[in-house]
Amino acid sequence: MYETAPYFYGTGRRKSSVARVRLYQGTGKVTINDRDIDDYFGLDTLKYIVRQPLALTKTDGQFDIVCRVSGGGVTGQAGAIRHGVARALLQYDSENLRSALKRAGFLTRDPRMKERKKYGLKAARRAPQFSKR
Repeated sequence: MYETAPYFYGTGRRKSSVARVRLYQGTGKVTINDRDIDDYFGLDTLKYIVRQPLALTKTDGQFDIVCRVSGGGVTGQAGAIRHGVARALLQYDSENLRSALKRAGFLTRDPRMKERKKYGLKAARRAPQFSKR
């Protein structure tokens, strides 16, 4: 159905998750990795996070979201999809939607990453237990 239809594209990232998001003209259906959003995300809060940019810009019934997401956990993936949807909406109508999306913080990539483990330590900052004897 979507193979030849024109679409708006956005790449979203959060933590170690990467989402490739396409917005097609449609009715508001959300498909993630060839599965419906209700099958993919169990929590309602994650479904809400994915739809936030559409609700903010009042375009929630106009687009079908089709995305591929990989890496990270479910919360990181939902945040990555939100970032990608916001970037795709900019391709659709940049001058009218940019200020609202920017103010809500949907265009800013969340830079927080897991800190790497250092040598000599048990974790990123956890030192081995001190033993007096």
